[in-house]
Amino acid sequence: MNGSGEIELLRPVRTRYNDKSMRTSLAGTGFLSRSEYKGAMVFDIVSGGSRSVRWVALQGFGIAAVLLAVCLQPGRSAADESPMKAGTQPAAKQAMPPSVDSSLPSVSRLSLDEAVALFLRENLDLLITKFGIDQAKGQQITAALFPNPYLSIGTLSAYTQGQTMDRSGQITTQVQQLFEMAGKRGFRIESATFGAKTAEANFEDTIRQLSFTVKDAYYRVQLAQRRLALAEENRDRFARILEVNTIRFKKGYIAEVDLIRIRLQVVDFQSQVIQAIQDAENARADLRVLLNLRPVVELVLTTELDYRRFEPDVNALRVVALETRPDIRVKRLTQSQRMADLKLAQAYKYPDVTVGGGYAIQGPRGPDNQQQVVLNMGVPLPLFNRNQGGIVQAEVAVQQAEADLRKTLIQVETQVDVAYVNLVQSRRLVEAYRAGVLEDARSTLTIVERAYERGGATILDLLDAARTSRMIQQSYIEALYSYLRNVFLLESAVGREITS
Repeated sequence: MNGSGEIELLRPVRTRYNDKSMRTSLAGTGFLSRSEYKGAMVFDIVSGGSRSVRWVALQGFGIAAVLLAVCLQPGRSAADESPMKAGTQPAAKQAMPPSVDSSLPSVSRLSLDEAVALFLRENLDLLITKFGIDQAKGQQITAALFPNPYLSIGTLSAYTQGQTMDRSGQITTQVQQLFEMAGKRGFRIESATFGAKTAEANFEDTIRQLSFTVKDAYYRVQLAQRRLALAEENRDRFARILEVNTIRFKKGYIAEVDLIRIRLQVVDFQSQVIQAIQDAENARADLRVLLNLRPVVELVLTTELDYRRFEPDVNALRVVALETRPDIRVKRLTQSQRMADLKLAQAYKYPDVTVGGGYAIQGPRGPDNQQQVVLNMGVPLPLFNRNQGGIVQAEVAVQQAEADLRKTLIQVETQVDVAYVNLVQSRRLVEAYRAGVLEDARSTLTIVERAYERGGATILDLLDAARTSRMIQQSYIEALYSYLRNVFLLESAVGREITS
């Protein structure tokens, strides 16, 4: 379009087509031959339009030519185009394997030791606590840094008696450096070092506490599995009895009330099965969270809920706990850090020194020499603020740390003693069940069931024997779980694994 608003005509011009991407598109469609590829006949605007306008016109004509060439090719169907499109794809995309649905459930078989090892690698709470170590190391780096120097640039001039900035001005450049006195930097580094060690001890204490949680969750799953197996065994037993007695009732051998009692007992065992399944799923969910596993992962636990006798020496365990437990080390390191903070607070009584140097340049009619060297030193006068409040706070913090340490020592000794007593009592209970009570309960139910089938026992005798057998077996399973849990509690109280 020219200046008068009229559209100018286009004429063919033999020129080089410089848009490489457009030439490639034209040649790829067969619209241009090899000989025409480098010198294609294109259109240009006759009048001297801007270069951007010509480029837009060339782009538009090129796109139209590509579409026209594709539409005019005969016999080209979607099936014919698919191999060509597949051939133009990169080799990496062609060789890409089919995607795997990540939502499909997978199976993870874990022993107790494998579960603890996976927990140490994947638990998010441990990862969060470990970040505290890196943060403390960053504070340690900051504590060792020197103060930055201070650069100042100032001007001085007179504007009376006909003076101006150009004639009597002065420019002064000065650099000042603060020097910390009384060992403040050393005390700050000492405090930060204790802080980093405290963070590491906190991480170890988190491992101690959560390791008990992992072991407890692991055996809670096994406890629910044992309860489920017991409930299913009793349900299946009484389902067979119900089937037989239904036939006997139809023949008139037993009363209807006996049949109803058996049916109610089957329903009761079925409810126990459902409750055990729910408990097992809840325990598995807790274990998956601790191990950082998705809900689609099916957990198969291979370490059974079995009895193993532990008889440790409580006096030796008490000494080991006081020496090696991570939370005690945390309290001791915190006490040392508070003492370093107190020394730092006392050092703040003494003022720091600021030393500076610079150079001054004056105008041609300045009052002094045109070039001057500036040297100065500044010291705050500690007349009022000598960090009295900071010293008092630091002294109180030291006393708090000492009291907290004594409290932790008493708590650790108490935890070891209580855990040991609970272990001994639960061990006696498990051994009492294993001495013959458990087998007597099982055999009693079998004897009464056979007697009932022969008519030598009533349905009330059978239900009572079943109830007693179930209570004894379930109590044994819970006593065994409680015993193992007390073992883990004693390990957590001591701070290390118990092997004997």
